[in-house]
Amino acid sequence: MKKRLMLIIIAVLLVSANPFNATEASAATPNELTTYAKKFTGTPYKFGGTTPSGFDCSGYLRYVFNNFDISLPRTSAEQYKIGTGVSKSNLKEGDMVFFSGTYKPGISHAGIYVGNGNFISASGSGVSIANLNTNSYWAPKYTGARRLSEVKNEATPVSKPALAAGQYYDVPKRFWAANEIKVLTLDGILTGNGSGIFKPNDHVSRAEAATIIARALDLKQVKGTTFKDVPASHWAAGNINAVKKAGIVNGRSSGYFAPNESITRGEISKLLTMAYNLKSVASSSTKSFSDTKGHWAENSINALAANGVATGHKDGSFQPNANAKRAEYTAFVYRAIENN
Repeated sequence: MKKRLMLIIIAVLLVSANPFNATEASAATPNELTTYAKKFTGTPYKFGGTTPSGFDCSGYLRYVFNNFDISLPRTSAEQYKIGTGVSKSNLKEGDMVFFSGTYKPGISHAGIYVGNGNFISASGSGVSIANLNTNSYWAPKYTGARRLSEVKNEATPVSKPALAAGQYYDVPKRFWAANEIKVLTLDGILTGNGSGIFKPNDHVSRAEAATIIARALDLKQVKGTTFKDVPASHWAAGNINAVKKAGIVNGRSSGYFAPNESITRGEISKLLTMAYNLKSVASSSTKSFSDTKGHWAENSINALAANGVATGHKDGSFQPNANAKRAEYTAFVYRAIENN
């Protein structure tokens, strides 16, 4: 039963993204590289950091380029020794830019050129964009740039090698939910256009979340219109109606479901608690969160914590009103199934 549920869960979860069945990825162009780099804007700075929980400058570059199967040395000084030198006047999107004398003599900072005189990097204020020419701090410290042959122009894209089973190009092996994503993938066969993209940081819609639970519980689709904003023609109408009929989920307001809105962590807690009949057992070891007292989903959140489905964030918060990401939802569902 667990295996069957897992097959259903992952198959439905990936419907809204390009499913896994990849032998070759999309072109690794400079624009794709900088677009991916910008996704981490706001990530906090952490000395020695190499993951989205915190980056230092060279760790950030390594993480971004590694997503395109381009390996970089660990430090900015070592990174400055690879590739081909590029003059400031000839900078192109995707070039690595370097700075000296930030916290020590010599090359001590690196970033990625994103065009129009701007570069993105992990600095003391976190991952952010600054201008090479006008920023009073960075402009005088600019030292040079390097261009990697692996990053091609739009006309000559780079092909990436075939993926191993259960892997995605945008889910690094050290990604915090890589195991859950891999296990769920290996327990099912996914078909699609072969891009090998999971989009772990994209939000999950309420329609997707309802569909996942309806399929997982093998609920029979219910025809018709239960909510004013979910017509019978909506792709998820049958499943939304089914979870409503089963008493698992309600709308966000009277008569409305908001199917295309992103589901929150609090809503997911309620959804999983109802779907899997999870109970909260008070004990000295029961985890509490700093921001859930009095929240409408407090009991459901406590139930998830008591059953090991959710642990919250490092700062002790749960962030119940934050939109849930695909990786988070995958992990929650995986744990709920394992616990059931």
